[in-house]
Amino acid sequence: MTKASLHRLKGLGYLISTVSVILLVIVSWSRASQSPLLIACLLGGAATSIAGMFCRWLSYEIEKRWDDR
Repeated sequence: MTKASLHRLKGLGYLISTVSVILLVIVSWSRASQSPLLIACLLGGAATSIAGMFCRWLSYEIEKRWDDR
């Protein structure tokens, strides 16, 4: 496996994880929508999870660009 294909695989993994979080929010929404606190927790948890995955993906992008120099 080349470095480029490994890099794409990592990106794909983060994309799949993001879709997974979104699907879990959709499934949980009907129950969570009954309480403002649950809505805040659900949306906050989803947002922080996606933000964390984005930060990790971005770190791989930056590393890749440094390695390409």
